[in-house]
Amino acid sequence: MREHAKINRTLLALLGLVLLGGGLLMLAGGADIYRRFHLMPPAGLPLAASHNVLVPSADQTRWTGTSWWWPAIIAALALLLLLALAWLLSQRRRHPRQLTVADSSEESVTVSNHALSDAVTTDLTMLPGVRGSHALFYGKHTHPQAHIGLTLGPGTRPEQILEGLYDAVGRARRSAGWDSLPTRVDLRVARHSPHRVE
Repeated sequence: MREHAKINRTLLALLGLVLLGGGLLMLAGGADIYRRFHLMPPAGLPLAASHNVLVPSADQTRWTGTSWWWPAIIAALALLLLLALAWLLSQRRRHPRQLTVADSSEESVTVSNHALSDAVTTDLTMLPGVRGSHALFYGKHTHPQAHIGLTLGPGTRPEQILEGLYDAVGRARRSAGWDSLPTRVDLRVARHSPHRVE
């Protein structure tokens, strides 16, 4: 699992726990559970009984005479929106249009991401037992990573195509002149239509 995926899941789990805990506390107050079961609500909980409201009247009218509160609220919400957008954009994989490769004279040459992806895909499709494949390069254009998806035919075992997979990735890495090519491989098995017996 990649590092940003771990961070995302941890943050989402913490946010979910906070929202779930707050919702359960408010639900317990609104359903009057504290009084029914003689429980002590948490200190400062506004909705501790069914006749309470979440925002008391005094709090609703506290800032009506001031003019700075609504710009502060709008600024805080705008900042929250910008942070959410930045987080969303950071999740996208960068797929560079051009990949920098090196030729024998060590001069940098660029090749189309689409062309190199098609070449690797064609190479992988030729492997025995592979019904379909796709390859995609993402990350930095000088040190990309590869994401390969293979669809295996029924009865094909993954170990049967591992050697060919290593060879295909190695050829792509050597032909581009890269020192390394981190690769993620997703395997699927093609569904076969049921046989009818008469």
